[in-house]
Amino acid sequence: MNDKANDAFKTISEVSALLDVPQHVLRFWESKFFSLRPLQRSGGRRYYRPDDVAVLRRIRQLLYVDGFTIKGAQKLVRSKAAAAKPNALTTASSASGKDLAAAMAMLDDVKTRLAALKQQLNH
Repeated sequence: MNDKANDAFKTISEVSALLDVPQHVLRFWESKFFSLRPLQRSGGRRYYRPDDVAVLRRIRQLLYVDGFTIKGAQKLVRSKAAAAKPNALTTASSASGKDLAAAMAMLDDVKTRLAALKQQLNH
């Protein structure tokens, strides 16, 4: 892989190699995480911005390392994106509702993982 500047756009093959994730998985994540929108040029060739790569790193971490489900990772990525781009119409109460929803999603995932561990220990 050639050495590009960190702020340069990257192709799907470069991002795939960088994150050690197959290209078809990156395309799948695009369909599930709406904050992820690489540029597409003629012929459908994707170009990922540095921000896209950062989102992909976060998704990979949540799914592969932290053990979140797609749904749980979606909620966390969405809540982080909402926090990064505050909307003028967002009130303090709705922002805390989003934080609560993200916390609930995390707790649900922890509960599921703990139940699985308990089941493994009982057998």
